[in-house]
Amino acid sequence: MAVEKSNKFDKDLESILDRIALDSLYAALNLVDELEKRLKTLPHMPYKFRKSIYFDDDNIRDYIYKGYVIPYLIDTEEDKIILLGMVKYREHL
Repeated sequence: MAVEKSNKFDKDLESILDRIALDSLYAALNLVDELEKRLKTLPHMPYKFRKSIYFDDDNIRDYIYKGYVIPYLIDTEEDKIILLGMVKYREHL
């Protein structure tokens, strides 16, 4: 199972990194590195995380990392996981 990033995820991540980089470029780069490592583990246990609070679909889960929520779709037909976006906890997509 492959992990695929949606355009929305890429835009959300870029926006978050821009805000973090204003205070610390190191923190922004560290967030990207750690997040990429962790997201690579999703295919091993895709249903490990809670059902999304943003979507009414059992195949959409919320990966939570450092106060951010990353909803992702488990597409069993295409055998892939699609990262749908990234928001601060309790913001709306």
